[in-house]
Parts: sequence; C-alpha cells; structure tokens
Amino acid sequence: MPSSRLASSLPPAALLLAAALNTHAQLASPAAPTPAPATAEPAATAPEPSPLLPPPGTITSPAPAAAPSNNFSVNLLKRLVERGALTQKDAQELILLAEADTSAAAAAAAAPPPPPTPPPAPQPDELRVTYVPETVRNRIRDEVRDQLKAEAKSEGWFSERPDSLAWAERVDPFADIRIRYQFDHFPAGNDNTGAFPNFNAINTGSPFDISGNEFSPQYNVDQERQRARLRFRLGAELDLEDHFALGFRFATGQDNSPVSANQSLGWAGNGQGGNFSKYAIWLDRAFLAWEPNSDARIMLGRFDNPFFSTTNIWANEIGFDGLAVQLESSSRAPIEPFLTAGAFPVFNTDFNFSSIQPAKFKSDDKWLYAIQAGADFKIAKDLKAKAAVGYYHFQNIEGRLSDPFTPLSPKDQGNTDATRPSFAQKGNTYRALRNIVPSEVNGFGTRDQYQYFGLASPFHVLTATGSLDYDGWEPMRLSLNTEFAKNLAFDRHAIDAIAVNNRGPVPVGGSSGAFDGKDTAWFIQLTGGDPTLSTRHSWNVYAAYRYIGSDAVVDGFNEQFFGGGGTNVKGFTLGAGFALTPHVNLGLEWSSTDQISGPALRNDIFLIDFAASF
Repeated sequence: MPSSRLASSLPPAALLLAAALNTHAQLASPAAPTPAPATAEPAATAPEPSPLLPPPGTITSPAPAAAPSNNFSVNLLKRLVERGALTQKDAQELILLAEADTSAAAAAAAAPPPPPTPPPAPQPDELRVTYVPETVRNRIRDEVRDQLKAEAKSEGWFSERPDSLAWAERVDPFADIRIRYQFDHFPAGNDNTGAFPNFNAINTGSPFDISGNEFSPQYNVDQERQRARLRFRLGAELDLEDHFALGFRFATGQDNSPVSANQSLGWAGNGQGGNFSKYAIWLDRAFLAWEPNSDARIMLGRFDNPFFSTTNIWANEIGFDGLAVQLESSSRAPIEPFLTAGAFPVFNTDFNFSSIQPAKFKSDDKWLYAIQAGADFKIAKDLKAKAAVGYYHFQNIEGRLSDPFTPLSPKDQGNTDATRPSFAQKGNTYRALRNIVPSEVNGFGTRDQYQYFGLASPFHVLTATGSLDYDGWEPMRLSLNTEFAKNLAFDRHAIDAIAVNNRGPVPVGGSSGAFDGKDTAWFIQLTGGDPTLSTRHSWNVYAAYRYIGSDAVVDGFNEQFFGGGGTNVKGFTLGAGFALTPHVNLGLEWSSTDQISGPALRNDIFLIDFAASF
C-alpha cells in the first residue's frame, strides 16, 4: 500500500518506534552506504517484506530467536515481536516504511543539482560600475554611516550602550592640541626710536605720564624671537533633547586674549609659567542653543563666530558673547539664502566705577549689533559659491574726552577711563582720554600728566564676503576666498584733530605730521588640496594677500599672526598642510608684512605646527 496509508494503519506505539529506529540508525551508522534507488520495478511497486522475521502467529513464547542480524533496527523489531510488544504484521509494515524512505532519500541525493539562475539582463537605463575608487568608497561609507547615526539618534531606535549609559549617546566630546614653533624676524630699517607705543600695555596697567620724562611702553620692532607655543582645547556639546543643546570648551592661554589660546612654553607672566610652572586654563566657550527645526538656530552665551567671514575682521579663535540667530534654507535648491543677526556685549563697566570715589561714574557699556545676509549658490555639479553682505555696528567703541580734572596720582580716575579698550593689538588710531587741567600741583602741565588712550574713530563696518569652490578633482578642492570691508563711520578730518599716532612725516617747523590712516581692508586667498586634511597623506597649499587699513576694522578682534596682529598692515602669506594620519597633521606658514601708515615697520613670521584632534 502507499506509505501514507500504511503509516496511518499503524498503532501509535509503532509510529513512535519507527521514528526512534530511524533516528538511532542515523546516529549509530552515519557512514553506512545508502542503497541505490531501484530501477528494475515501477516506482509504485512496494518492496518485498524482509525475510528476517518469522511469519505471523508462529511466535507463541519467548523461544530462542533466529540468528542475529547485522542490522540494529531488524534485531530490535525481532525482540519486540518476541515479547509481544509488536505483532509480526506491524513489524513487517515498519520495515517496508523504512526501506521506502531510504530509497526516496537516495534517489533525491543522486539527482543532479539544478543549473544556476543567470543574472537578469541589464535595463536600458541601468548603469554598471566596474570600479569605484577608494576615496569615493570611503566618502560613501562615511556619508551612509553619518546619515544612519543621525537618524538613529533622532528617532531613538539604536543604542550601542546599555540603558544605564544611554546618556552617553547625547554627549559629543572633542579635544585638540597644537604644538607650534614660531620665529619672528625683523628686517633691517625698522624705526626703533620710540615710534611704536604699546597702547594695550598702557590701557591695561597704570596710566602713562606723557609729560616727557620717560618712554612709553613700546612694541618690539628689531629683536628676533623664537618661541615654542602650546594650545590645548577640550569641550563637548550635550544634546538636551527637545531641540536644545549645551556646549562648553576650556582652553589654554598665557592671558585672556580674545584672539588666541596660545601658551608660550617657559613664558613667565600673570603669575604663571616659567621654570616648569603650571599654566592656566580658561573658560573659552559656554552656551545654550535651541534648534526648533533644521532651518533655525538660536544661541545664548559664549560661542563660535556665527558669521561668514575671513581673518581680516575676525580671528579664527575669537568667541562671541551674547545672542545670535541663524536662519538658513535646507531645501537643496540652486540658491539657498541665509541670515545671521545678533547682539553682543563687548564691554561692561565695573559696577563700582570709579572705585576710589564715593560718587560713581555713568556706565559706558559697549555693544556690537550685527547682521549678515547671503546665499549659497550651486552653479554647476562641481562648482559652488557663497556670498554675503554684513554690517557690524559698534556702539560706544570709540574713546571720549573726560570732564576736566587734575589727577594727583596714577590712581585718580577720569569719568571716561572706561571707554579705553580692555584689549587691543596694534594699528588703530588712538586719542587721549583725560582732559587734564594744568595747575600748580602738576607744574602747570609739566609733570604728572597721567593719561589713558581710546580709539579715535567710531566703527560701523560694512563687509562683502565671498567664496568659490571647485570640486571636480575630488577629494581635492580649489577654493577662492575674498573679503572687502569699509568703516562707514571713519571721519578723516575729525580724527586728524585728535590722533596721536598713524601720522605721516613731520614737516619742517611743524610739531606733527598729517594724519595718514585708512578706512578700507581687503583680502584674497587661493587654496588647493584637501581643505579638511581628514584622510591619511592628504595635503593642501594656500597663498593669500591682504591689506588692512588702520581704522577699517577694530584691531583687537582680527588675525593675531599676520604682521604681529591688528591693522595698518599689508603683505602676503604662503602655507601648506599635510596629514600624517586622519587625526594628526603638520602645517607650515610664512607671512611677510609692511606697515601702511606711519614709520617703517617690516615683519616676517614663520610657523611650524604639529596638531592633533579627537
């Protein structure tokens, strides 16, 4: 009978026994040869019953069994029949089932495997890529990884950490270090007769007696210097969920300069450094950010420069205090506009000013109000541009003449002393702040003329900034960056009446030369190579030329290294970078500058940087 009908006619005990026998046979004799499939008889013909068991009804008592078989299953069936657990008929049917299953399995194993399915024919619009460069594969991998991580973070469907450390998914730490060798060289011919007063040293210390009995603090213009410098920064941005983030950063610095975190190794000053003493760490960033959607960001506190600019106006490391709002389009359209605006406190007068008088002076707080509008342009597949116009309105940044008074000692204060800059580099035009009354106590102006100095010009700066990037040789990029700035508040005639520096040659019989300051600045730089140095052995080179008029921008906020920092300088810069690893790179830079207005001053600065980031 067919195997299905035969199996259904067996008692349950027989079926369980057959399954056990089949399993035991497979485990006990795994190397036994499989019988070849039968071909002499039709497939429907059942195999003959095994002759190893006696006919049904002949076993009536546990008589001695026939000669044992070499087949475990047959021997077991014989013993079960002898003991009455199975009938002779059931045993024969089980043998028939087992032999039929063995024959079917052997036939299936002997059949040839089906031929492999050929790949589908390419469609007319299908593009087959036979080779993908490694750089392209790496970029695709990074883009897919970053996209998946962003989606996982925003949707909360993936975490590499246990629940107890889930908070770590919302922390994005970073750190970097830069070891720098700096060589300052001064060519022959610079004026070292006392023509370069250090107004920042005067304004951050005791007032200077201008009665003429001693030299004022002076900038170095003729002695070369070699310095080893260190910059280390450590911070993080914390995702507070619900579109809020908190950021902070700590940094080194031999002082609280807004434009540099460099610490000269071995430099002793401000109670730190020298003889392997420890160095100070400053709070460099601390802000709260809110991003209601992908097109808007609002920041409060102290944060990175939010404006599209060059180092002609804002140094790379400068931080902005206050409020900034950034709006930008994420539509991926050919033209994507953006807008940035903010209000930033530049200086807040001491609450107890004047500290040595019972009657206090009016506050002279300084603010920066700024706005910039621009757009990103996708000109072609590998060509894009960016352009913006900005306006920076500094309120109360300029110095003011005080009410008349007679200082009796360096500790006496005038009511406009707070209008002097709390930090400056060099180049801006300055004016005297104190209206000192000659009297008998000061020798009628011949002694004790204790003076501070403030900026002679207001600053309302209009800027135009642009960049052009060509990516046709990826990962290499060719970039052109440019910027133009003009101080709309500059008044040459008004400044000429009060300026104490940036004057031309003294005419014969005169007391001072004509005011020679400038109100414009411009910058142009060409860069080639990998701009980020993010892959091993990547490189870039750049060349730049800049011109910064004396009163085009505030000298305390722009590049620190070009010409020693500040304004009233012009010249070129050449540089290169090379990635030793994806996280460690080497940088070289040389800048050569000349002073624009006033006495001759030339300066060459060489930098060698080893930098690493995490």
